[in-house]
Amino acid sequence: MQLISLKDIVNFSSFFTGLFFWYSIVKAFCIAFGMTFFSVFDVPVFWPILLFYWVVLFTVTMKRQILHMVKYRYVPFTFGKQRYNGKRAASADDLTLPKD
Repeated sequence: MQLISLKDIVNFSSFFTGLFFWYSIVKAFCIAFGMTFFSVFDVPVFWPILLFYWVVLFTVTMKRQILHMVKYRYVPFTFGKQRYNGKRAASADDLTLPKD
């Protein structure tokens, strides 16, 4: 009979941490989905306030990622095809086959 090592127990507990995360997400989704069927929870929302809330939430959430991209000069888009100045173009003399 082999005993379980401490390393195996740590790996197993981290698996359950992820499992509890997914369980709480599914539970929240089911509760929110169930609340859509009752008119008590039908709260009118003024759309400009909702849009402003979304912009603020997006800005606060993405601030760290955007600052990281600016720090390392990462640009997620390009302006045309990039040109390299590496090797010179092959001339007609280079294309001939060697003679035996």
